[in-house]
Amino acid sequence: MSAQIIRFGIDIGKKLMVVHGVDCHEKTVLKKNFTRSKLLEYFSNLTQCEIGIESCGGSHFWARKLTEMGHEVRLISAKYVIPYRRKGKNDANDAEAICEAIG
Repeated sequence: MSAQIIRFGIDIGKKLMVVHGVDCHEKTVLKKNFTRSKLLEYFSNLTQCEIGIESCGGSHFWARKLTEMGHEVRLISAKYVIPYRRKGKNDANDAEAICEAIG
């Protein structure tokens, strides 16, 4: 990884979580799909960062887990994410919009 990622947006799915990360210059550094177990493993190896998750039924579980690892987690309502989505609705675009919305 060439740049320090300072902010993430996570779109939670049933099987896969889509993660979008940006560096301090707001440049996209990471776009990746993770399974549930791999997501926790990935974030456990990172220094403290800001993580945005769209509010839903499972978001509180993930927020607790990530907060226990020392990350700052912000839950954001879907109505505040929609204006930041530049393209069609899919998991990757939602993760990018979440990342931008909390910035």
